[in-house]
Amino acid sequence: MRNELAKYFSTFFYLGYFPYAAGSLATGLGGLCAGILFFHPIILIVVLALVTSIGFLVSGRMEEIIGQKDPPCIVIDEVSGALIAFFMLPLTWPVFWTTFFVFRAFDMFKIYPASILEKRNGSVGVMMDDIIAGLYTNLIMQITIRLAGFFTNSYS
Repeated sequence: MRNELAKYFSTFFYLGYFPYAAGSLATGLGGLCAGILFFHPIILIVVLALVTSIGFLVSGRMEEIIGQKDPPCIVIDEVSGALIAFFMLPLTWPVFWTTFFVFRAFDMFKIYPASILEKRNGSVGVMMDDIIAGLYTNLIMQITIRLAGFFTNSYS
């Protein structure tokens, strides 16, 4: 039963077994969840903490079950990272898609310290690179949105 729960949660309710772009689907789902909870930040923080905590609890076990380092079916890390990336960003489609692609780029290129942490075994190696990608993405998007507003307001 423990293995089945690890599979269920680490694949984010079996989404990780989708044959095409499961990580991107999980990112989109995390972004949509953050968007839905935008006006309920306390609930968003609770969901983020819950997803991240469960990710740390199950992703290392799933690596053991599969016998592979960070197998692509583990997508709870993308959901956690996306919840961070989209945290308290405005609810517009341009912001959604920009955040989505910036997060996927950071997740793919593993900017320091993600490049170091992803080499660790177990849950830390699975989860931390996406958490860092989410933090970087959110920081860049918050700054960009504010700068865009500053420049837009300066010239009106």
